[in-house]
Order: sequence, then C-alpha cells, then structure tokens
Amino acid sequence: MTERILVTGGRGLVGMAIKELVEGAAGAHVGEEWFFVSSRDADLSDAAATKALFERIRPTHVIHLAAMVGGLFRNLKYNVEFFRVNTQINDNVLACAKELGVKKVVSCLSTCIFPDKTSYPIDESMIHNGPPHPSNEGYATAKRNLDVLNRLYNAEYGCQFTSVVPTNVYGPHDNYNLDDSHVIPGLIHKCLLAQRNGTDFVIWGSGKPLRQFIYSRDLAKLFLWTLRHYHSPEPIILSVGEQDEVSIGDVALAIAKAMNFTGNVVFDTTKSDGQFKKTASNAKLRRLYPDFVFTPMDVAIRESVDWFVAHYGKDARI
Repeated sequence: MTERILVTGGRGLVGMAIKELVEGAAGAHVGEEWFFVSSRDADLSDAAATKALFERIRPTHVIHLAAMVGGLFRNLKYNVEFFRVNTQINDNVLACAKELGVKKVVSCLSTCIFPDKTSYPIDESMIHNGPPHPSNEGYATAKRNLDVLNRLYNAEYGCQFTSVVPTNVYGPHDNYNLDDSHVIPGLIHKCLLAQRNGTDFVIWGSGKPLRQFIYSRDLAKLFLWTLRHYHSPEPIILSVGEQDEVSIGDVALAIAKAMNFTGNVVFDTTKSDGQFKKTASNAKLRRLYPDFVFTPMDVAIRESVDWFVAHYGKDARI
C-alpha cells in the first residue's frame, strides 16, 4: 500500500528541507507519495478547511509543521494571537488525523516551551515544570498543549501521535524578512545590507545569550527518522549537543566571516536580549540514533549565506 505523507507548513524552512531530501536522489522513497501544503492550500486554523484538506489528500502519515511563528519582538506584541491561532491549528490537525485514521503524526514543538526558571540542561521530562518565558508565553503554551493532546489521543484512542523539539533552526528557504525573522536569518540579512551600504553590522542586544542551532537539512533527516523509527508519544529533542552551544555574538561573527564582511560589528545593548539560555540535552536522541552526524556550523552558515545572497530580491520572504 502506498503511504501518503502530508506535510503541513510544507513551504517553510523545515518543509522545504524535507522536500529537497525526499525528492533528491539519496532521498527517493519507493511506495510513498508526499504532499507539501501551506496556508495557500488551506487555513488550518479553520476546522472546515482543515477537514476538506484531509479528505482530499487522505494521508496515512502527517508531519505537522504549520504554525503562526515570528521572532522575539513579534511574539512580545501578539501573545494572544500566537496562543489562539496555534491552538486552533493544532486542535484541527489532530482531530482530523484521528477522524480519518492517520497512522502517525509527528508534530514540531520548540525549546521555548520549556520553563523560564529551570535547571540546565533541559530534557524532555521538564516541559511542564513551570511557566515559559513571558516574551513568548502565548506561542509556547499552545505548543505545550500540543504535547498534552498527543498523549491524550494516544491514551484514549491509541493514536500514534508524537512530537519533536528542535532547537533554533536555520538554513535555506528561511524567513529572512527583518520585521519578523529569527536570529540567524535576521543577522544574515542585516550583514548583507551593512556590506552593501558600507555601514556597521548592528546586532540587537549584547550578543551574550547562548543558543543551540540545528541546520534545517539535518533536521529534515531527523524528521524522517522520527517518522519511521520513533514510536513513543513522548516528545524527543532534536538538537546538537550541549558542547555545541554558541553565543549570538559568535554567530554574528561567523556570518560576517562567511559574507566576507570587513566593517564594524556593533552590539546595540539598548535592545532586549530575551531569554539568556535554554541549553537542551540531546541524550535521548544520541541513545536512540548514536550514528547521526550533524553538519558543522561553519559549513551550514556558509551554505545559508550563499543561498540567501543567490535569492536576494527574488523571494517574497527576503
């Protein structure tokens, strides 16, 4: 029987990385049909539209990436909207998956779901141990509730619904719009503008906060592994190791190097840093998939910079 795999949010950063993987020579998969959809195909916050999409595609498996997303400052401004829209999307997708007998759903969470006040490294058992950081409480709470729904559907109906928790994702096809991008695409865009305009490369904040970053093409491989080999309803963190945590300042310097930027790099400390750190343990992943090799960050940043420069002015999200 042919497996029909629906990827919601399929034209975003991670969805495009999965698409490239499964359509490439090394990613060809016999007996599978893949469907990559976006908000242009259906408004998943609308129950009727979600049901119509599922009835049209009739997926056997779902990778659920769709979400209302944004950077720190957009989250601060629209916490209510981030909570309501993401709650609606997640409820609709899982309800339709259950109703149509989807064999497995793998949903995407975020490390921002973890408590603001916690010990480090964080692991999968700590998600609900305290409130998230107030800067993105709406988004984080909606994503936490998706983890709850996965376990409830599994306990009550036997549904094979699970989730992954990637750390900060970056790579080709990211949202590089300066108004609502995440940190690496925003810094890449700023660096290009500084280079072209002969101005300083200005980073908001002190540059001291620490983050673990995962390359989208690595995450795509791990999503496929999760879909095929990870069978627990409990979430799993997909991340580089604790030793690979880097400061925002170091990332900015790596971007400047990849772009051959020779001007001044300036940190604007009048801007908020957000959460200082959220170090995550990938021990569970390493135990279950010990042989996975992550792309070195300097290589991944170089590929991301090259992709951005090649697509600058040609993509609606740049």
